[in-house]
Amino acid sequence: EHHVRTRCGSLSVIVYGDQHKPALITYPDLALNHVSCFQGLFFCPEAASLLLHNFCIYHISPPGHERAKSIVGFYIHIVSFLALSQEFLQLGAAPICPSASARCVDDLADQILEVLNFFGLGAVMCMGVTAGAYILTLFAMKYKKRVIGLILISPLFRAPSWTEWFYNKVMSNLLYFYGMCGLLKELLLQRYFSKEVCGNTEIPESDIVQACRRFLDERHGSNVMQFLQAINGRPDLTSGLKRLRCRTLIFVGDSSPFHSEALHMTSKLDRRFSALVEYSTFLIICKPGVSSGLSPALKIPLKVQACGSMVTEEQPHAMLIPMEYFFMGYGLYRPCHLSDSPRSPLSPSCISPELLSPESSGLNLKPIKIRVSHYT
Repeated sequence: EHHVRTRCGSLSVIVYGDQHKPALITYPDLALNHVSCFQGLFFCPEAASLLLHNFCIYHISPPGHERAKSIVGFYIHIVSFLALSQEFLQLGAAPICPSASARCVDDLADQILEVLNFFGLGAVMCMGVTAGAYILTLFAMKYKKRVIGLILISPLFRAPSWTEWFYNKVMSNLLYFYGMCGLLKELLLQRYFSKEVCGNTEIPESDIVQACRRFLDERHGSNVMQFLQAINGRPDLTSGLKRLRCRTLIFVGDSSPFHSEALHMTSKLDRRFSALVEYSTFLIICKPGVSSGLSPALKIPLKVQACGSMVTEEQPHAMLIPMEYFFMGYGLYRPCHLSDSPRSPLSPSCISPELLSPESSGLNLKPIKIRVSHYT
C-alpha cells in the first residue's frame, strides 16, 4: 500500500502485479474501496488472470475510504497464478480533515493525475464503478493523453436529476446527523445491488450483500459525506463525450438505478470507439462500435440473473468475454491455458463464430432478435 500526498490530501493506492506491465487503475463507487467494490471480479479466476496477465493494477481509494487501522489478515486469491497470498487488511479509515480534502470532482480527477505522476505512469487503462466511473471519465476528458481506454460500470456522466439530487441530500443529512446508520446502509445497498440479491421477507440477502454491509460498518460518515457532496455537485459531461477518443466499454445491469444513464451515455459517445454490455434478466446484450475491439451488434443469448449497479460483484464472470475482446483491440490476450475455460458463462462456444470473425468488425449490423424461450 502506498500513501500518495496530493494537493488535496493523501490518497491510498494499493498496487498488485508487475509494475513493468501497462497500468490499470480502478476507482470505486461511493462509500466503497477496492476490496468491497472489485474483489468479486478479482476473485474470479478467469477475469483476474486476464487482468493480471496484462496489467499492473493500481487500486485508488477516494479520500477517507481506505482501510486504515492495521490488522494482519489473509487476502488469498483463488488460483496460484495470481501470486498474491497475503495482504495487511485495513479497517476504519480515520476521519479526514475538511480543509485537506478534495472539495469537488475536479479535485478528485486532478488527484488521479498526481497518482500517475507519483508512480511515473504514462497512459493508463481505467476501470470505475458509478461515481468512480464519473471521476475517471472526467479525468479522461481533462487529460486525454493519459488514458488509453475506459471500462465503466453503471456510469454517471450528467449532472444529478432532481430525483437523484434529493436522494443524495437525504443521504447527506443522514450522514451528518446519524453517521453510517442502518437506514443509510439500506439506501446504499439499494444503489449497489439488484433486489434479487438484497432479499426480502421470504428470501434472505445474499452473501455479497452481507459482506458489503460489514464493509459499510467500517466507513466514517464524514468521509462518505464529503465524497457524496462532491458527486452531488458534479457538472454535466455530455458536451465533451463526443470528443472522447479513447475506447470505452460500458457495463450496466437492468436493475441498476443508473441503467438509463448508461444507455444515454452510450448514445452520446462516438460509436466508433464505444460498446455497451447490458445485463438483463435473460440476455446479455453487447452493442459495440466499429473500433471498440468487439464485434458489432452482438447479442449473446444466455440465461443470466438480473443485475444491479455493481456488476463486478453480482456478475463478475459475465464481464470476462466482453473484456477479453475489448483488450484484443490493444493486442492483449488471456493466458493460453485459460483461453476456453468452462467456468465462464460466456465461453466462446456460446457465441456465433460469424459474429466474432474479423471480417465482421467493419459492418454496421442491426441487433439480432432472439426468442428467449428457445434457450434453457
